Amino acid sequence: MIEARLAENVERLEESLRNGTYRPQAVLRTYIPKPGSRQRRPLGIPTVRDRVVQGALRNVLALIRQFLKQEILEGMSFWTPEEGTPQGAVISPLLSNIYLDPLDHLMAQEGLAMVRYADDFVVLCRSAEEAQRALEVIRRWTSEAGLTLHPEKTRMVNSMETGFDFLGYHFVKHRRFPRKKSLAKFRANIRAKTRRNNGHSLSQIIDHVNRTLRGWFEYFKHSSPTAFRDLDGWVRMRLRSILRRRQHRRGRACGADHHRWPNAFFAEQGLYNLVQAHAYACQSSRR
Repeated sequence: MIEARLAENVERLEESLRNGTYRPQAVLRTYIPKPGSRQRRPLGIPTVRDRVVQGALRNVLALIRQFLKQEILEGMSFWTPEEGTPQGAVISPLLSNIYLDPLDHLMAQEGLAMVRYADDFVVLCRSAEEAQRALEVIRRWTSEAGLTLHPEKTRMVNSMETGFDFLGYHFVKHRRFPRKKSLAKFRANIRAKTRRNNGHSLSQIIDHVNRTLRGWFEYFKHSSPTAFRDLDGWVRMRLRSILRRRQHRRGRACGADHHRWPNAFFAEQGLYNLVQAHAYACQSSRR
């Protein structure tokens, strides 16, 4: 029946895979005899439609194998890695999730709370003794799996004292802040768009700055409110310095410039405000 309208059926199946509406159908359960035993072996028979998808999936696992064996160009020479996958590849997080999935289950069985994204993870413990046990479990598993823990990033910390960095955030005393490297990268991006000799109009500059502000806030909106106030003031200071230079004034923006171009002035120009964005996000989450 599928072959009778093969092109149409394959096209419909392809479209359902592309738009996310595909769902596997029920598997037909049947039993076959076990040689040398009175018991019968349960067998699941997929529909022809699902077999086609499973065959395509098997071909993708073959593609993954090829990516793991692809050559690396370093300088003018090629070489083939014997283990691992290069960081920066689109597929790297997926491969990490596949390889580290058994570790997730092991930590759950041990009663240890692990939070993981690709190959970065933290384990939340109630005591130093529990943390030491977690570290021993992880070291044993990674050794058996042919992996090596990062010697500098692998450490035990007291989150109520020194805190720790994870996925761009700094966690300390039940609070979250952008980590120092994240702030440095943010400031570097804004500096590049707000040089004093920038020849674009103020509206164009603000438009470019807003793109960075919106994208940055979407990721770091879970930070403590105090993380945004100083950044808003710093961005406005950069813009005031541009306007000050255009009036042939030297140096960075000073107190008098706050009267020439108050905060309301930049709000009227459409400058994205991190503090207001955070307040709005908090209100929306409470609804």
